[in-house]
Amino acid sequence: MRDADGRTYVAVGVVLASFQLTALQLAVAMAVSSGASGLAAAVVVGAEPDAGPGFLALRDVTPEAVAYHADPDGTLR
Repeated sequence: MRDADGRTYVAVGVVLASFQLTALQLAVAMAVSSGASGLAAAVVVGAEPDAGPGFLALRDVTPEAVAYHADPDGTLR
């Protein structure tokens, strides 16, 4: 994910007994906790990721942010 200030964030999903976060949710949380003024774009890569919650988090911060979902071979969905 790229924030409006030009910083890039990379994350992987976290699954613990007590909670879970998608990779994009974690990247959004990292950007917000770093003081990002907004989010520019995000790419989720994976065959069947649960991207929905992450895309919702992205839109919570910046509704006009661009979001892409790609298969592992790079094919955009």
